[in-house]
Amino acid sequence: MSTYQSSQGRYGVHSIDHFALEIPDLAQGKFFFDSFGLRVEEKPEGLELYACDTPHRWGRLFKGAHKRLAYLALNCYEQDLEPLREQVKTAGGRFATPHPLGTGEGFWLRDADDNLVQVRVGEKTMPDSKKPASFRNAAANERAVLGRSSYGKIHPRRLSHVLMFTPDVLRQVKFYEAALGMRMSDRAQDLIAFTHARHGSDHHMIALAKSEAKGWHHSSWDVPGIDEVGQGADQMEQAGFKAGWGTGRHVLGSNYFHYVQDPWGSFAEYSADIDHIPKGEIWDTGDWPPEDSLYLWGPPVPEIFLANAEANLVDNPSSPPPGRAV
Repeated sequence: MSTYQSSQGRYGVHSIDHFALEIPDLAQGKFFFDSFGLRVEEKPEGLELYACDTPHRWGRLFKGAHKRLAYLALNCYEQDLEPLREQVKTAGGRFATPHPLGTGEGFWLRDADDNLVQVRVGEKTMPDSKKPASFRNAAANERAVLGRSSYGKIHPRRLSHVLMFTPDVLRQVKFYEAALGMRMSDRAQDLIAFTHARHGSDHHMIALAKSEAKGWHHSSWDVPGIDEVGQGADQMEQAGFKAGWGTGRHVLGSNYFHYVQDPWGSFAEYSADIDHIPKGEIWDTGDWPPEDSLYLWGPPVPEIFLANAEANLVDNPSSPPPGRAV
């Protein structure tokens, strides 16, 4: 029997603005994400990641000793910024100074695992409605697809979600609910949980998976349909990135997927046709058996997909400093 009790705040963020990672080799990072189909721009402080549909900057990559999350920037509406600040304070959250390569916009805090998070006023990047997936169908006497040479490079349209490792999934969910107004979509016991934004969102915007320590698992990138997921997988294999998981279809979120392992042990996902939760919709949250929660069809889950490459780092304790709100 589940003992989880939701504690949603009254106000909520609406989108991920961008994520920032530290990685040991920026040249590797540029090659990986360029091969993946993102536009990678070099800046004095590192690299910036862009998708094809908008000029929005979705990711930043800084030079660091090893791969880890530098910070996660979340957007809210202007009228919600100060109420969210008070809500974080009420939830017991600890405010923080900005990342040295971040901005002073909004406010910064530490989540229940001590990850650095920025809350700022910004554009809504989560979709307001679901864009139907594309399928290359054809009527009789027509070709549904052409030869491989007829299709160009796959370019993702936008960032869909991120997934982080945590030693305590439900503690993290409760923090994001109480402090930042996120809502639980689905979970599998205390092993994995998916949260969405209340203002209209993909099935998950921030997902959390259990591990012995915190860590960065993957960024997920939206493409039009299952063909683009498969073509993206081929594209990355031809670039030398063969390790990963897929192609398959998830149960929680329903999206088609293919994960490609990056040079630092985490993943980038091609994703298509994810479930959408409209603004004001009360989603029928489920607590799923682990064996039914991960994928409907596809290859078996490889061991590398469940491994947290950051777990043994000396600066990544399994428990956050005292004083966190849950």
